[in-house]
Amino acid sequence: MVITRRKFSKEFKVEAVRLIQDRGVSVSQAARDLDVGETVLRRWVREMTADPVDAFPGLGKMKPEQEEIARLQKEVAKLKMERDILKKAAAYFAKESI
Repeated sequence: MVITRRKFSKEFKVEAVRLIQDRGVSVSQAARDLDVGETVLRRWVREMTADPVDAFPGLGKMKPEQEEIARLQKEVAKLKMERDILKKAAAYFAKESI
C-alpha cells in the first residue's frame, strides 16, 4: 500500500487559518472538520502569522527574500571563480617574468 502526501492549495490553507483566527474555532476542532492534522494546521497558523503576504508560496516558488539569497549565492560563487582564475593568471605571469 502506497501512501501519498496530500497537497493543499494556498486558498485552502488561508481559509483554514481564517477559520481559527477570525471565527475563533479551536485548532483541534478545525483539524477534525477539515480532516487535517493538528500539527499541520498549527504550522499554517504560524506561517500565516509570521508573513501574511508571502505565506504559502507554493511548489517550487520561493519567497522574495529566498530568491534574493539564492541570486546572491550564485553571484558569490561566480565571483569566487573569477577571483581564482585571476590568481592563477597572476601566478603564471609572475613566473614568466622571473
